[in-house]
Amino acid sequence: MKDVKAPTSHSYREYLIESLKEAEEAAGYIGAILEEKDPEPALLRNAIRNVIEARIRMNALSDSAKDHHEKLDQMLTASAGLEIYSFVELLEALGFKLGIIVEDSELRPDSELTQIEESQLSPEPANAS
Repeated sequence: MKDVKAPTSHSYREYLIESLKEAEEAAGYIGAILEEKDPEPALLRNAIRNVIEARIRMNALSDSAKDHHEKLDQMLTASAGLEIYSFVELLEALGFKLGIIVEDSELRPDSELTQIEESQLSPEPANAS
């Protein structure tokens, strides 16, 4: 991620969402959450919601991504992300590291996009279950 100071004239959340419009920033943000040694599963759920919100503001969220987000959000709510963090730990035990990279076809002009209102995200605090 870039070494950038947060502006003082805007709220941190607004700054964060704006920065997550950059694909590399979003990838680094999610990757950093997954690399935590003492993971807080609610942070992963919140991070994904922040990335989704950034894409919505860019009008760059496909119907497929929306559907996958809804399914994943339900799973993270039910399991607190235990499966994901167990998978990451298994990979590390095997000598591998999970990486989040930007796909070359990122935001293709021919992809189907959907309009979602920001109020549909209903962000929750990071410490919520």
